[in-house]
Amino acid sequence: MNFIVLSALLPVIALIAFGFLLGRAGWIAPRLFRHLSDLAFLILTPVLLFRTMSKVHVEQLDLKPAAAYILVLALVFIGMLVMRGLNRTAAVLALAATYGNAVMIGIPLVTLVWGDAGLVTLLTLIPVHSLLLLTSATLVLEFAVAHQQVAKTGDMARRLARVAGRALRKSLIHQVPLPIIAGLLFAQTGMEIPAWPDMVMRWLGTAFGPLALALVGITLAGASARTHVLGALLLTGIKNLLIPALVAWLGWIMGMRGLSFAVMVVAAALPIGANVFMFSQRYGVAQELVTASVAVSTVFSAISVSLILLLVTWF
Repeated sequence: MNFIVLSALLPVIALIAFGFLLGRAGWIAPRLFRHLSDLAFLILTPVLLFRTMSKVHVEQLDLKPAAAYILVLALVFIGMLVMRGLNRTAAVLALAATYGNAVMIGIPLVTLVWGDAGLVTLLTLIPVHSLLLLTSATLVLEFAVAHQQVAKTGDMARRLARVAGRALRKSLIHQVPLPIIAGLLFAQTGMEIPAWPDMVMRWLGTAFGPLALALVGITLAGASARTHVLGALLLTGIKNLLIPALVAWLGWIMGMRGLSFAVMVVAAALPIGANVFMFSQRYGVAQELVTASVAVSTVFSAISVSLILLLVTWF
């Protein structure tokens, strides 16, 4: 493993391990964990994303990686729904197999390896990734709920229209895609963030990476992968290995090379995202399997992502 890969991955593993030890020691109470999570996701994440995209102009963006990346995720997501049926469990598992931890792990990892240039490429993937998968999962889940209640209400048409509107609204008004879109729109005005607010935002954005990775470790400390091992391994294999292989293959035959190609493949290899927890808990389906899968996927990513980082640096 070359020095770049090792120096990029070791801080990530160390911070996750630090959080894991804090969780195991019981030093982070559940209430404090919720407050730290709110700080990371509701404040630090939007600030980091807005500031980064506020300096990017549309003509600088390479949208080809986003097209290849999203095409693979969409095909896998739809394929799992077809195999398992259009129901709540299928939607949650399809989301688990495709939705990567692009914010908590992807942003600090890509920043460590490629700096702002790599981060810009990653942030062209995240909003489409979030909008497509979260919207699709929400629609399928809400439609399944509506289908169960139609016998009681007899008002499917009007309910489905409300569901579609609500799902789209929830996907847009979200702490990840909204600041990215807002920052990109701000950049197109030609204005710049004044010096001292920009410094404050830079400090807040810098704090996000270490805190987010520590929170991943704390989450893993409370998770159990002892049950549903086979199911967790299957979802991990799809998310950590199959999807990046398909993305790399499609990107290669489309003629992609260099930084954009590397970031796209690494983004596809990131472990199952924490947002899948919220879906499984909110709709009360596959909770233990999703918990085990996130734990196994995150731990295994220490090996799989390092190997993929090594491979993409060779091309």
